[in-house]
Amino acid sequence: MEDRHVSLPEFNQLFGLSDDVDRAYFAVFDGHGGVDAANYAATHLHINVALHKEILKNPTEALKGSFQQTDEMFLFKAERERLRSGTTGVSALIVGNRLHIAWVGDSQVMLVQQGKAVTLMEPHKPEREDERMRIEALGGCVTYMDCWRVNGTLAVSRAIGDIYQKPYISGNADGNSFELTGSEDYLLLACDGFFDAIRPYDVVDLVLDHLKQSQGDGLKAAERLVAAAKENGSSDNITVLVVFLRDPRDLLADCLGDPKSLRADEGAEDSPFNFFSSEMNNQSDSHTTTKS
Repeated sequence: MEDRHVSLPEFNQLFGLSDDVDRAYFAVFDGHGGVDAANYAATHLHINVALHKEILKNPTEALKGSFQQTDEMFLFKAERERLRSGTTGVSALIVGNRLHIAWVGDSQVMLVQQGKAVTLMEPHKPEREDERMRIEALGGCVTYMDCWRVNGTLAVSRAIGDIYQKPYISGNADGNSFELTGSEDYLLLACDGFFDAIRPYDVVDLVLDHLKQSQGDGLKAAERLVAAAKENGSSDNITVLVVFLRDPRDLLADCLGDPKSLRADEGAEDSPFNFFSSEMNNQSDSHTTTKS
C-alpha cells in the first residue's frame, strides 16, 4: 500500500495547451486477466484525450472517444502479441469550472458536495437491463452463477481489451459533464473492490473522521478508505484516489464551526487540486491510478 500526493497536475504544460483554462486529469484502471491492458490504458488514454480533436470544444466527447481509441489501439497490440487481458476504467477531466467524466465497466467516480455524496454515473454491469439486452442482441449469453458473468467468463460488460470477448464486452464509454460551483469538497475515483464494500454515503463519514483525527491533513485519506473496504470484507484489489477540490483543513473547519481555527498558515500558497491515492493489491490483476 502506498499513499501519494501531487500538488498540481500539469495537464496543460504536458501537452502544450496555451490557453488560460486550468485542466487536471485523473483516472483509475482495474485490470483483469493480467496487467497489460491496465498499464496500456494508463499510459495512453490521457495522451489520446489531449490530442483528440474535441479536447477544446467538447472535453466529454474527447474522453469518450479516447476510451474507444485506446481500446482499438490495445486490441491491435493484443492480437499481435496474443494478449487476453482487459481493464475497466474511469476518468475525470476538470476544465475550468466544469467536471467531465467517462467510464467503461464498474470502476466509479463520485462527488462530495457540502458533505453530501452525489452520484455522477451508473457503472456498467451485465445485470443492468440495458447492458443485458445489448449483450443478448449481439448473440451473447448472460447467466447468473455466483455473480453476473458475460459468456461465463467475466463479471464485466464494458472494458478496454478482452479481445476474445468482443463485441459482447464493449469498449464504448459513457460520459457526462457537470458545472463546478466552488461548493464541491472532493472527488473520489475507485475500482469495484472499493465500491462493493463501501457505500457512497459512508465515504463522507470516513473522510471526515480521518480529517478529525489528522487535524485536517488529507494525506492519508485514501489509505483510510482502503482500510475501511478491507475491514468490510473486500478481498479484491482496491484502488482509491481522492482529489480534494477544497483545502481539507477548510472542510474540517466548516464541520467544527470555526472557519479560521485550522488556517494558521494562511499565507502559504495552495494548489488548486490536492491528489491522494492508495492501492492495495490482493490478487494478481492490475489496478493503476494516473494523474496529469
